[in-house]
Amino acid sequence: MSDVLLSEPIVGLGPSHAPRRRPTREAAEAAVRTLIEWAGDDPDREGLVGTPDRVVRAYEEFFEGYRIDPVDLLGRTFEETQNYGEMVILRDVRLESHCEHHIVPIIGKAHVAYLPSDRVVGISKLARLIEVYGKRLQIQETLTAQIADTINEVLKPKGVAVVIEAAHMCMTTRGIRKPGVTMVTRRLIGAFETDAELKRDFLSSISGSRETFG
Repeated sequence: MSDVLLSEPIVGLGPSHAPRRRPTREAAEAAVRTLIEWAGDDPDREGLVGTPDRVVRAYEEFFEGYRIDPVDLLGRTFEETQNYGEMVILRDVRLESHCEHHIVPIIGKAHVAYLPSDRVVGISKLARLIEVYGKRLQIQETLTAQIADTINEVLKPKGVAVVIEAAHMCMTTRGIRKPGVTMVTRRLIGAFETDAELKRDFLSSISGSRETFG
């Protein structure tokens, strides 16, 4: 790709990844045109002439997680908790991601809990953290670990638990074609791993039907 024009850098990948620069919009649109032609259609026909631009704009939304540092996202915390020391649980957060093997959707929900030590974070930040990691090319196992490990690193709580339930379009719409299959992954850290009663309470809290509010 040495002949591809590059634009802004990609951020938030972590220290194990070498710095990279994003190809220009023009290069991305040209790549979409090539894929349309490869699929067997004419990118200049009326219905497709604007498709490269639309696909690139969609990709900006689908993968905006690369532009955001998840550690910075959780940076603002609160210490005035009146000594609150019970679980904080965020259930049924809608998850939209893309499989890194076929770049097709992963759709599901995430459940996140942590046991505060001396500070808490706004719940919207937790939901946003799920979104940031979701809006990258992923496998579900990695996604689950990234969410849990970041909460553990930034908040330093007594424990963290993350469970993700999701359907993978790479399995339901192509290949083996098995609709209705859900993959479940979880990561338990600290007290959620060592305290059997706490683990049971958490898993019980995220199971079964429940009323929605708001």
